[in-house]
Order: sequence, then C-alpha cells, then structure tokens
Amino acid sequence: MNWTVYEALLSGVNKYSTSFGRIWLSVVFIFRVLVYLLMVGRVWGEDQRDFDCDTRQPGCRNVCYDHYFPVSHVRLWALQLIFVTCPSLLVIMHVSYREDKERKLREKMGKDYRKLYADTSKKRGGLWWTYLLSLLFKASVDSIFLYVFHMIYENYTLPRLVKCTLSPCPNTVDCYIPRATEKNLFTLFMIIISVICIVLNLCEVTYLVVKRCRECGRNKRTKDDICLGEESRLTSEPRNSASLSGQPIFNGVDCKPPTIEIEVHKLSVK
Repeated sequence: MNWTVYEALLSGVNKYSTSFGRIWLSVVFIFRVLVYLLMVGRVWGEDQRDFDCDTRQPGCRNVCYDHYFPVSHVRLWALQLIFVTCPSLLVIMHVSYREDKERKLREKMGKDYRKLYADTSKKRGGLWWTYLLSLLFKASVDSIFLYVFHMIYENYTLPRLVKCTLSPCPNTVDCYIPRATEKNLFTLFMIIISVICIVLNLCEVTYLVVKRCRECGRNKRTKDDICLGEESRLTSEPRNSASLSGQPIFNGVDCKPPTIEIEVHKLSVK
C-alpha cells in the first residue's frame, strides 16, 4: 500500500471538510482503516482452514462453511470502506475541476480577468450540492451494509457451534466456528464505529443545511433593507427639491398654502 498517496488524499479531504467532516475522517482512518489493516486480517486470516466439522466426508466442510459464511466479514468491510471513502474523492475532483477552469480562464484573458469563483474551495453552488450528496451517500452506504450484516449474520453474532445437514454430509454434522467470541467483539466494534460515522454524517448535513438557510435569510433581509432604503430615498427626493427651490408644497387640491399674518403698526410722528 502506497502511504504517500493515501496521505495526500487524506490531506485533501481534510482541507475541504467542515469540523464534523474532520472528525469523521479521523474516526474512519483510526478506528476503521487501521483496525482493518492491522487486526481484522489476523482474526479472519485462516478462517476456512480452522472451521472444523465432526466428519471426514469429502466436501462436507466446504459446503457447510459456504452456507454459514456466504460473504466473509473481511471482504464486506473492505467493500464498505471503498464505497464510504469514494464520495470524499468526488469533492476533491470537483475542487480540482474549478481550479483548472479558473486557470484556463486566466491564461485566456490575462491577469485582469474576472474570477469565476471568489474561492474555488468554498462550498457554494455545485460544490455545495456535491458535498451534501456525498454525505448522504456515505450515510446510506453504512446503513445498507449494517442491514446486510444483520441479514447474513443474525444479530451480528456468530455461534460457537452450528449444525449442518447439507449434502454431501451424511447426516446432521456439528461444525465449530474458530474464535467466535473474538470475532463477535470485533464485529460489535466495527458496527458501533459505523453507527458513529452515520451520526456524524447526519450532523454535518444538518449543519450545512441550517447554515445555508441562515445565509439565505440574511441575504434576503439585506436586499429588503436596500430596497426599502431606495424607496424612501426616491419618495423623499421630490419634496426636498421642491423645498430647496422655494416653491410651495401642496398636499392636495383642497389644501391652501400656509399664510402668515403680519401686524402693521402705525408710527406717529410728533
């Protein structure tokens, strides 16, 4: 595994994520990827070889193992990790597409070109929808895999002893699952981490939607204030111009202009 490439991808995802997204990325990397790479493979490594049955009938053990383990936990978790991490790469690709588009426009128009995006990594427009849909997709994938695990392995647990009656087994054969308790503990751990990741994704979706609604409401109030200020300015301009020109201001047809009474005093000259 090339850790340099993986580190570059993680830094890119971390750069364009919110606070909830960074927490989700840390949980996935530490508690899912590292646990999967370092520990899960050892527990399920020789699972089929250690699956023991009380018979030497050729083919019986293989048939019973395939019946009780139609899909291995390890392969299901690997597939789950692939589907969960791919949407984050789509966000990086969308940002790279914006940067490439901005670069081509700069080369075509010169340095004094008008930018298409104030910030290519800012979650606005199509990038906001890409990020939101990636969160919903990741939460949906984890939920679907939890349901699949529940359908294949009832209650997410493995019994120590299973009874197999499939052909070519001669009769009811007892088969023993190796390290069943250890596997149940790891399965429970991975399920809890998946639930935590789902909750983090839903919290981030709520955060993005609420933040976007607040910004839209703030922008609407700002536009309304500008429109009210423009209307008040337009309605006040004719009155001000009339008062400055010295012309009388009439409020209606029946209104009379104001009059001023002046008293005239006769001066007597002695």
